[in-house]
Amino acid sequence: MNLSNRYLAPSGLAALALLGSSLAFVLDSYSLLVFTFCALAAVVGVGLNILMGLSGQISFGHIAFYAIGAYISALLLMAGLPLGLALIIAGLGSGLVGALLALPALRVTGPYLAMVTIAFAFMVHHGLIEWQSLTGGANGLIGIPMPAFGGLDGNVGLALLATALMVAALAFYRRLQGSGWGRAMRAVKSTEIAARSLGFNPMQTKTLAFALSATLTGMAGGLVAPLMMFISPDSFPFSQSILFVLAVIVGGSGTLFGPVLGALLIVLLPEMLSGLAEYRLLIFSMLLLAVLWLAPRGVLGALQQRWWQAPSAYAPKSANRHLLARWFERSGGEAQGLQVRDVGIRFGGVQAASAISFSAEQGSITSVIGPNGAGKTTLLNLISGFYAPDSGQIELEQQLAGLPAWKIARAGIARTYQTTQLFGEMSVLENLLAAMQQGQLGLPLARPPAEQEELALNLLALVGYRGSVTCAADDLPHVDRRLVEIARALASRPRVLLLDEPAAGLSRSDTDRLAGLFKTLAGFGIAVILVEHDMPLVMAVSQRILVLDAGRPIAWGTPDEVRQDPRVVAAYLGSTDYQAQPRDAAWAGSRDAILFVKDLVVDYGAAPVVQGVDLLVNPGELVAILGANGAGKSSILQCLAGLKRPSSGLVVLDDVNIEKAEASAIAARGLALVPEGRQLFPQLSVRDNLLLGAYTRTDQVDAEAEIEAILRRFPRLRERLDSPAGLLSGGEQQMVAVGRGLMAKPRILLLDEPSLGLAPAMIAELYDALASLRDEGVTLLLVDQMANLALQVADRAYVLETGRIVKSGSAAELRNDPELEAAYLGESAA
Repeated sequence: MNLSNRYLAPSGLAALALLGSSLAFVLDSYSLLVFTFCALAAVVGVGLNILMGLSGQISFGHIAFYAIGAYISALLLMAGLPLGLALIIAGLGSGLVGALLALPALRVTGPYLAMVTIAFAFMVHHGLIEWQSLTGGANGLIGIPMPAFGGLDGNVGLALLATALMVAALAFYRRLQGSGWGRAMRAVKSTEIAARSLGFNPMQTKTLAFALSATLTGMAGGLVAPLMMFISPDSFPFSQSILFVLAVIVGGSGTLFGPVLGALLIVLLPEMLSGLAEYRLLIFSMLLLAVLWLAPRGVLGALQQRWWQAPSAYAPKSANRHLLARWFERSGGEAQGLQVRDVGIRFGGVQAASAISFSAEQGSITSVIGPNGAGKTTLLNLISGFYAPDSGQIELEQQLAGLPAWKIARAGIARTYQTTQLFGEMSVLENLLAAMQQGQLGLPLARPPAEQEELALNLLALVGYRGSVTCAADDLPHVDRRLVEIARALASRPRVLLLDEPAAGLSRSDTDRLAGLFKTLAGFGIAVILVEHDMPLVMAVSQRILVLDAGRPIAWGTPDEVRQDPRVVAAYLGSTDYQAQPRDAAWAGSRDAILFVKDLVVDYGAAPVVQGVDLLVNPGELVAILGANGAGKSSILQCLAGLKRPSSGLVVLDDVNIEKAEASAIAARGLALVPEGRQLFPQLSVRDNLLLGAYTRTDQVDAEAEIEAILRRFPRLRERLDSPAGLLSGGEQQMVAVGRGLMAKPRILLLDEPSLGLAPAMIAELYDALASLRDEGVTLLLVDQMANLALQVADRAYVLETGRIVKSGSAAELRNDPELEAAYLGESAA
């Protein structure tokens, strides 16, 4: 249960107000001064908590807002204005400066943002020194009047006012956290990508957070002037800014009372250690390090995680379809669907998408399919505004091409992602409530109405989510994350829903339930656009299918029309005029297997992506693993290389079990992986990349001779040997990756999608090299999307479908086997 829950937070605030008011009357003058500074530090901490805990930004320059507030308040008090008005003006002035600083500062992130705020703090400090006519320069302002509090002592009155300001700041933070403003800030903090796809403008929420944080800090600084009755630039050292940040971190960023605990630490602890002046900073630093080491989420953050759990609440077992139909219903007559015309985009020298056109009518399901690298996700990014097209039009009753993602989301387009992008620190229910804002912040501090919560629960029921709606999204299992992300997209009330591989990692039964859900969504009048590699799902739900290959459309039609199109079959199984060099004679080597795999199961926290796989590789053999995208091919290679630990099963290399070994140990035993996407070290030269391949070898390495052998195999690398690998073309990088693997002198060379994204000429050159390696007796285990090409060089092959081997045999037997085509394109809808 969050520390700011319905019962604990009000009680804590009341107790804090009572304690502070009591201490104001019983403490001696010096202790009262320390207490007042502690309360003001808590106010600054609350301001920083808005920035860090809600918005995810960091500022080491808040001492500048503290000083600005103090000087504004001092000047106004000396001019005869009342303290209350001076505090308000000080806060507003600091908030305005904070908003103006945010506009340029928030164009950078991380350490660069911290550097900007540090520079701002020094600018303010030197400005106070140089502007002598207003600030008094280095001498400061003297004779600031002590406000009158009736019959109360002035110091007692200021202590009470500081207590009131602290309690009011905490109450404001609590209300802000649960409001639309707070949800927007937390959404952007968690993942800007998903926040933009729900209509939130990150610059708007971050600027708002900066302004609110600076306002509270300025008001706290406004009380420093009458409290001290003298201020100067030296009253606001930069080290104090660091302590403010530490107070939030140590107390617990994102918790309600964390800044109060942190303020006690940074104000009271130095006082307690005043007798150890020469060791005070050392002891203070050691205590801070200990807290951060033992409780990286802060003291209250750790306690909250350990002892407080949100009470469980659940969505209804069945959705109210009438309520949801009213939610999705739109006025204004017949709505037009999405129109995409001749869209294209180029990344450098690569044409990622070219002349793509299709339409998605309201109430229909349109699928976009194609092999790896076809441009499917690129197309979704173009439609949703994460890429601006170089050409073409995207229309949904208005022109959308070139608009930012948050504007396109507000126009009625929502999406999900290959890897789920939930707001992890927010609860399941809060994820949906944030989406229901449709990018709008709403009224300040307004809580969501009960009708919205009811609607959110029904959306969760619709998608089949059965878990608690109050648990954090980060704690959800894989299947539930998929369902909640779909429900969140629906909560934005979209007219077009883009689904990027929603069935990835799901079991067959879960995927079948998704098929029914998609049809239901289309029944609500939503245009569903599905990118998916699960061909049975695509064939079962789609009215129209667009097929892409290398960024170009090659087919458009019904499922049966697409499945029977020879261009589609060629795209999935690999079609090229190039013919690889066959063996002179059929392989007849030793049957004493180097690699033996039995009952291998691999999962990613959800349904297994590899289920009960058995395979073996003999010395000198070239074995291929074939199957559609998402079948589990790459997962097998990653498991063999030690990059993914199997859930169960055996992996034996040269009679040694390696299924639990670390990747480095497996590499040392002789399994070398050429990963998908090459994964070179782009800043290092080609030579250095090759030399790193021999890192695990224990024998004597003749580096120059072995590099020369690689260059004879790949002659085009000779002139690029000393060039950075990142400047090479895709085909040349693939050659370097293969050469790096060969430098390890491996027992088996694992090749993961080596032809991906390469031009036909490069593919031919690469496969000539693979055929040559095969003939030289190098043992190869090959995964490639281009099945027909892989079967030209392979001796044997295994065919995977949804993580299981459905066929195995010699390459000659599999070349024209209809089961191979079915594994890639699914069964006919008929």
